[in-house]
Amino acid sequence: MIIYNVTMKVDWTISKEWLRWMQETYIPEIISTGCFEKHLFVQLLQVDDTEGPTFAAQYYAKTISNYNRYLQNHAFAFNDVISKKWGDKCLSFGTLMKVM
Repeated sequence: MIIYNVTMKVDWTISKEWLRWMQETYIPEIISTGCFEKHLFVQLLQVDDTEGPTFAAQYYAKTISNYNRYLQNHAFAFNDVISKKWGDKCLSFGTLMKVM
C-alpha cells in the first residue's frame, strides 16, 4: 500500500470555507479518479497555528502504478484548482510513503 500525503497550511481567513470544500468537494473528486482506495483527512496538533491550522490529506493507493496514474492524468488539474481557488492562502507539500 502506498500513501500519498499532502500537508496543507491554511490561512485563518479561509479555514472554515476551505475545510468544508475539502470534505465535500475536493477529496471526493480525488477519490473518484479511481487511483486511490481510501483516504484519511486529519488536522495536525501541537503545531504553530498562529497563521492558520495545518491539515494532512492521506490518499491510499494499492500500488505505485495507481499513484503514478494519478500523477500522469490528474495531479496537475487538482493542483491547479487549489492554486486558482485559494492562491497563497493554502500552502501545501506532498510526500509519498510505503506501508510496511
